[in-house]
Amino acid sequence: MKKILWGGLIVILLAAVIGYWRVNETRPSGVAGSKAEKLADKMLAAVNYAGWDTLTAVKWTFRGQHHYIWDKKRNFVEVRWDENRVLLDPSSLKGLAYTAGELLGKSRGTELVNTAWEYFANDSFWLAAPFKARDPGTRRSVVTGEYGEALFVEYTSGGVTPGDGYLWILDDDGLPIRWKMWVKIIPIGGMEFTWESWSEYTNQVKLSSKRQGILPLEITGIETSNQLEDLHPGEDPFKALEAELKKE
Repeated sequence: MKKILWGGLIVILLAAVIGYWRVNETRPSGVAGSKAEKLADKMLAAVNYAGWDTLTAVKWTFRGQHHYIWDKKRNFVEVRWDENRVLLDPSSLKGLAYTAGELLGKSRGTELVNTAWEYFANDSFWLAAPFKARDPGTRRSVVTGEYGEALFVEYTSGGVTPGDGYLWILDDDGLPIRWKMWVKIIPIGGMEFTWESWSEYTNQVKLSSKRQGILPLEITGIETSNQLEDLHPGEDPFKALEAELKKE
């Protein structure tokens, strides 16, 4: 579910400008328990986790490069970038890969399917991380400091880089306004990004489309629906993938 190679570019830029050793922060140690769970409840309520959990389909573009249609009901994803299109089942890491409209063979196809999964794990996390505060393998704690009481969510398993941790700074209503990251791919502890431009979508779900940190990050073209056909009119885009999975 999270962070890939673009983060490495941030590291290079930051090191060239100010030196990462000047901004590195020690990973926080929070207090787990009922207080942390109540803070997590507050954040999940603010973004309407219940609405997200029942949402059928989401469409978005990450940084103008990776384009997604996610059928949350079946957990199928279409990932498009450059001339590539991958129909992906994230649960099994299986899929079908196309380049310039042509179905690829097993070797090259598997390579693109794996790439698509890494993109999706990262980019869907940047889109929907607040909803993942209680994913399997997560640990929550409260950290008290300059932002008052903040929620620290650690991922002990899953995703591309298990072991990562995120400190959520919330407003008075529990809506995230920024986070700090301790992630393996970036050797700078406490790198900070804002979470801005919140809008309400289907089922009263709230999603943020803008992040601001050492580099800006935008998520554009966000659309949601309880019917996949609203986001992809016509034939089911996952028809070929579903047929392929049924063969196994």
